[in-house]
Amino acid sequence: MIKRPDTKAQRLKRHKRVRSRISGTPERPRLNVFRSEKHIYAQIIDDVNMTTICSASSVEKGFEGSGGNKEGARKVGLMIAERAKAKGIENVVFDRGGYIYHGRVKELADGAREGGLIF
Repeated sequence: MIKRPDTKAQRLKRHKRVRSRISGTPERPRLNVFRSEKHIYAQIIDDVNMTTICSASSVEKGFEGSGGNKEGARKVGLMIAERAKAKGIENVVFDRGGYIYHGRVKELADGAREGGLIF
């Protein structure tokens, strides 16, 4: 019998390891990414006050396109950057959430940089 590795548990282990080193402050909050098969989500979080400052996702009503591809991820990155700029945030810490910095996660980061976020 072939046993498949539990990829979700492995990702959560990586995420926990990364989160031990990264935290968001009011001056430089954390840009968190969550990726599912069909959608992608981004949040800007202040870990000191334990608040979500702003968020964007491919599930929202006004979103055009698919969150399951690179173009959709770039659009979500642009949306989160626009909302962060409206709140007066320019510098963030990027938290890839245990995912490999490749594909949709990389496109979201590039879209956020293109929108004006610095990390």
